[in-house]
Amino acid sequence: AQQGRVREKVYGKQKIYFADQEQLPAASDAELRGLDGEIAARSAQLQALQQSCRHMEAELKDLNSSMTTPEIAKEIEALRKDCASYAEKLERIKSATNHVTPEEKEKVCREQQLYRREWRRRKRMATELLDAILEGYPKSKKQFFEEVGIETDEDHGVVLPAS
Repeated sequence: AQQGRVREKVYGKQKIYFADQEQLPAASDAELRGLDGEIAARSAQLQALQQSCRHMEAELKDLNSSMTTPEIAKEIEALRKDCASYAEKLERIKSATNHVTPEEKEKVCREQQLYRREWRRRKRMATELLDAILEGYPKSKKQFFEEVGIETDEDHGVVLPAS
């Protein structure tokens, strides 16, 4: 610092030493433009390398997430076994002799519809009757049901089938 090569700055109790830039030769405009051009070229090169790196990382991620050849072979084998079992099951169903005729199916559907309508009708009648009783009842609906011993469809998780 005493010879003038290094400068010293004092900040409170701290001292900072740095090179004296006044002793360095000043760069000409041509050199500065050349350095700016080199900086621009290096920045473009850096961006190209970063883009390439991102592309390679994405490709690596795809490769790591895809199945390997042995895994694919196992998957194919499992799917073939499933396919064979389904084909066997289909053959058993096709060869069965106890098929339901369309007339029997239609009869069962009509009966189900009849029973469903009757269920709705009876449930509506019972609900109307209970509501009429509850109008003059001093306690709650739940307490009335407990005293009389009424169990509802909802108590047992039963839902009326859709039409």
